[in-house]
Amino acid sequence: MKKIRRADVILIVALLILSVGLYFLMVYHRKDGQGVIVSVDGQEIARYALTEEGTYSLNGGTNILVIEDGSAYLIEADCPDHLCVKQGKVRGVGQVITCLPNKLTVTVYGVKADVELIS
Repeated sequence: MKKIRRADVILIVALLILSVGLYFLMVYHRKDGQGVIVSVDGQEIARYALTEEGTYSLNGGTNILVIEDGSAYLIEADCPDHLCVKQGKVRGVGQVITCLPNKLTVTVYGVKADVELIS
Protein backbone atom coordinates (compact mmCIF):
# COMPACT_ATOMS: atom_id res chain seq x y z
CA MET A 1 0.00 0.00 0.00
CA LYS A 2 1.31 3.42 -0.93
CA LYS A 3 2.15 5.91 1.76
CA ILE A 4 -0.01 9.05 1.84
CA ARG A 5 2.12 12.11 1.40
CA ARG A 6 1.64 15.43 3.12
CA ALA A 7 0.92 17.09 -0.24
CA ASP A 8 -1.90 14.59 -0.87
CA VAL A 9 -3.53 15.44 2.46
CA ILE A 10 -3.23 19.17 1.76
CA LEU A 11 -4.81 18.70 -1.68
CA ILE A 12 -7.70 16.65 -0.27
CA VAL A 13 -8.39 19.18 2.50
CA ALA A 14 -8.21 22.09 0.04
CA LEU A 15 -10.69 20.39 -2.31
CA LEU A 16 -13.07 19.67 0.55
CA ILE A 17 -12.95 23.28 1.74
CA LEU A 18 -13.49 24.52 -1.81
CA SER A 19 -16.48 22.22 -2.41
CA VAL A 20 -18.15 23.13 0.90
CA GLY A 21 -17.57 26.82 0.18
CA LEU A 22 -19.10 26.54 -3.31
CA TYR A 23 -22.09 24.65 -1.91
CA PHE A 24 -22.84 27.39 0.64
CA LEU A 25 -22.30 30.06 -2.01
CA MET A 26 -24.87 28.39 -4.27
CA VAL A 27 -27.39 27.98 -1.44
CA TYR A 28 -26.91 31.58 -0.29
CA HIS A 29 -27.45 33.05 -3.78
CA ARG A 30 -30.37 30.81 -4.77
CA LYS A 31 -33.46 32.78 -5.68
CA ASP A 32 -36.89 31.39 -4.84
CA GLY A 33 -39.21 31.04 -7.79
CA GLN A 34 -42.62 32.59 -8.35
CA GLY A 35 -44.26 29.61 -10.00
CA VAL A 36 -43.87 26.45 -12.05
CA ILE A 37 -44.33 25.71 -15.72
CA VAL A 38 -45.68 22.24 -16.46
CA SER A 39 -44.82 20.81 -19.88
CA VAL A 40 -45.71 17.53 -21.53
CA ASP A 41 -43.71 16.43 -24.57
CA GLY A 42 -42.19 19.92 -24.79
CA GLN A 43 -45.54 21.74 -24.87
CA GLU A 44 -46.54 23.98 -21.96
CA ILE A 45 -49.81 22.76 -20.49
CA ALA A 46 -50.09 24.80 -17.27
CA ARG A 47 -48.55 27.41 -14.97
CA TYR A 48 -49.09 27.47 -11.24
CA ALA A 49 -47.99 30.08 -8.70
CA LEU A 50 -45.92 28.76 -5.80
CA THR A 51 -47.95 30.99 -3.48
CA GLU A 52 -51.22 29.18 -4.21
CA GLU A 53 -51.28 25.84 -2.45
CA GLY A 54 -53.06 22.95 -4.11
CA THR A 55 -52.97 19.47 -5.62
CA TYR A 56 -53.10 19.13 -9.40
CA SER A 57 -53.65 16.11 -11.61
CA LEU A 58 -51.28 16.28 -14.59
CA ASN A 59 -50.93 14.47 -17.88
CA GLY A 60 -54.32 12.79 -17.73
CA GLY A 61 -53.86 11.73 -14.12
CA THR A 62 -50.52 9.98 -14.58
CA ASN A 63 -48.78 12.46 -12.25
CA ILE A 64 -50.00 14.34 -9.17
CA LEU A 65 -48.33 17.70 -8.40
CA VAL A 66 -48.54 19.32 -4.96
CA ILE A 67 -47.71 22.95 -4.23
CA GLU A 68 -47.32 23.93 -0.59
CA ASP A 69 -45.10 26.21 1.49
CA GLY A 70 -43.61 27.78 -1.66
CA SER A 71 -42.40 24.42 -3.03
CA ALA A 72 -43.63 22.02 -5.69
CA TYR A 73 -43.23 18.25 -5.77
CA LEU A 74 -44.79 15.15 -7.28
CA ILE A 75 -46.47 12.72 -4.89
CA GLU A 76 -47.66 10.17 -7.41
CA ALA A 77 -46.66 8.87 -10.83
CA ASP A 78 -47.50 5.76 -12.83
CA CYS A 79 -43.97 5.37 -14.21
CA PRO A 80 -42.07 2.21 -13.22
CA ASP A 81 -39.12 3.79 -11.37
CA HIS A 82 -40.84 6.79 -9.65
CA LEU A 83 -37.66 8.88 -9.96
CA CYS A 84 -39.76 12.00 -10.44
CA VAL A 85 -41.40 11.45 -7.06
CA LYS A 86 -38.00 10.79 -5.43
CA GLN A 87 -36.58 14.10 -6.76
CA GLY A 88 -38.26 15.89 -3.88
CA LYS A 89 -39.30 19.50 -3.52
CA VAL A 90 -38.21 22.29 -5.87
CA ARG A 91 -38.44 26.01 -5.16
CA GLY A 92 -35.34 27.66 -6.63
CA VAL A 93 -35.38 29.34 -10.04
CA GLY A 94 -34.31 26.87 -12.71
CA GLN A 95 -34.90 23.71 -10.70
CA VAL A 96 -36.69 20.98 -12.64
CA ILE A 97 -38.61 17.80 -11.88
CA THR A 98 -38.57 15.41 -14.84
CA CYS A 99 -40.62 12.28 -15.50
CA LEU A 100 -39.12 10.79 -18.65
CA PRO A 101 -41.60 7.92 -19.21
CA ASN A 102 -44.51 10.40 -19.10
CA LYS A 103 -42.56 13.16 -20.96
CA LEU A 104 -43.40 15.58 -18.13
CA THR A 105 -41.30 18.46 -16.78
CA VAL A 106 -42.07 20.85 -13.94
CA THR A 107 -39.76 23.89 -14.10
CA VAL A 108 -39.54 26.66 -11.51
CA TYR A 109 -39.49 30.16 -12.98
CA GLY A 110 -38.71 33.50 -11.40
CA VAL A 111 -39.33 37.14 -12.13
CA LYS A 112 -38.41 36.88 -15.80
CA ALA A 113 -40.97 34.24 -16.80
CA ASP A 114 -40.77 35.21 -20.46
CA VAL A 115 -37.17 33.96 -20.75
CA GLU A 116 -37.10 30.85 -22.90
CA LEU A 117 -36.22 27.76 -20.92
CA ILE A 118 -34.16 25.01 -22.50
CA SER A 119 -34.84 21.50 -21.30
